[in-house]
Amino acid sequence: MKTLIPIVLAILLLAGCVQKETQKRPNIIFMMSDDHAYQAISAYSDKLIQTPGIDRLADEGMLFTNACVTNSICAPSRAVILTGKHSHINGKIDNYFPFDTTQVTFPQLLHRAGYQTAMFGKLHFGNSPKGFDEFKILPGQGVYYNPEFITKTEGNITIEGYVTDIITDMALNWLENERKEEEPFMLMYLHKAPHREWLPAERHYKTFTQKTFPEPETLFDNYEGRGSAAKTAEMNLLTHMNWAGDSKIHPDLMDELGIPETCSWDKAAFNHQVGRQTPEQRAAWDKVYGPINEDFKKNYKNMSDKELMQWRYQRYMQDYLGTIASVDEGVARLLNYLDENNLTDNTIVVYTSDQGFYLGEHGWFDKRFIYDQSFKTPLLVRWPNVIKPQSVNTQMVQNLDFAQTFLDAAGVEQPEDMQGESLVPLFKGENTGFRDAAYYHYYEYPSVHMVKRHYGVVTEDYKLAHFYYDVDEWELYDRKKDVNEMTNVYNDPAYADVVKDLKAKLTELRVKYQDFEELDSLYLHRFLNRTEEGH
Repeated sequence: MKTLIPIVLAILLLAGCVQKETQKRPNIIFMMSDDHAYQAISAYSDKLIQTPGIDRLADEGMLFTNACVTNSICAPSRAVILTGKHSHINGKIDNYFPFDTTQVTFPQLLHRAGYQTAMFGKLHFGNSPKGFDEFKILPGQGVYYNPEFITKTEGNITIEGYVTDIITDMALNWLENERKEEEPFMLMYLHKAPHREWLPAERHYKTFTQKTFPEPETLFDNYEGRGSAAKTAEMNLLTHMNWAGDSKIHPDLMDELGIPETCSWDKAAFNHQVGRQTPEQRAAWDKVYGPINEDFKKNYKNMSDKELMQWRYQRYMQDYLGTIASVDEGVARLLNYLDENNLTDNTIVVYTSDQGFYLGEHGWFDKRFIYDQSFKTPLLVRWPNVIKPQSVNTQMVQNLDFAQTFLDAAGVEQPEDMQGESLVPLFKGENTGFRDAAYYHYYEYPSVHMVKRHYGVVTEDYKLAHFYYDVDEWELYDRKKDVNEMTNVYNDPAYADVVKDLKAKLTELRVKYQDFEELDSLYLHRFLNRTEEGH
């Protein structure tokens, strides 16, 4: 009997150590907004907006200045994040074809490893995400006011209120009432904002519609010095942005002034979004946007194209940035909850977007291009006691890396077919041996916004892109000397060696990621008769 006592004690001690080690696994909160340009986060630039909630992550963690995506469009980006695989491998190359649900995602792997998991907000595709103890997700794009949600246990529900606030409330409620303290957790907190058609909350449109924002220096870009892709893209603020859905000109006023719809969903988008407001919400909306419409009615006939462009830019920024203000408040609420409940020290918090977005640069809105405002995405990460506060990283990290990063941090084995790289060494300041170039491939053409198909390679210094399918054009940009990407130097003799080296690197990456030329022809039939639905 005396012999057994030490054995039993040893077993209990070992079990206690195992439990203690299990509890040390970090919690993970993945915050992602939709189409949030890095230019609209004050940690990157304070020219447009102050975002003190999001900025906390830079102050207390790491800011990535070259974070980027593999395919700058919503649903494919999310598929890359979940699977850790490029679009051509996970199969979600565009917004239309369904996600291959046989693909294993990092939430499934974390769940199997003992993590409690939850998702709230915008997934964009599918209605039953795997690997989650709880989820409440918007169907498709979702709406800003009085949104519907697909839930795991309650069926489809509709909640009155503003979507960003509702998603935040859901996340906080889960942390407070459903989280199991004995288990590590992984929470995906996913915002619709600031996706088109940009309807801010009442508290923000009352103030943001009174603001004037600085214009980007390339607002009136004429695309000289670049190839046909920039010249033929359909995302110009003046000519391609919807008047009703985007600029909030009432459909009746459009008819009165003789303004034709930009596209078939112009007025429909307004009616679908603003039209679902309650009478009280609509009265508050009309009190602010009614005078905007009246003022526009008085001036429209006498406005030059330049003045119309400037007016549309201001309307765009007022609503776009107004939606971000609510996101920032939500982030602050969640970070405060972690502080108040002693969860900060053992929780990795990531803030990012599914891609970048144009805020008038080159006269554009939307994304899709390999050019910086689309290709680059915000990325701020806090992990106390691992990441040194106020760290800045310039390396070419991608959304491809999230899956392996979270698995690595959690001590979970990473599947061999994942294609990213763990960012954990970078968090610790161990930067050697990380990728020196990022690979990009955009497929969705011909389609909405008409951005030609292209693939390319990007380093900290240069960017080489090949536009193909209906053209055969190459573009090279010196990222340090030409930060606005205004001049294609592909044919400049001074860059001949750079072209040679980057083409070799591009071939190497296409082989590494198994993206071969013959695959391109398999995707051609997917891009006919497309509509905006699903974007």
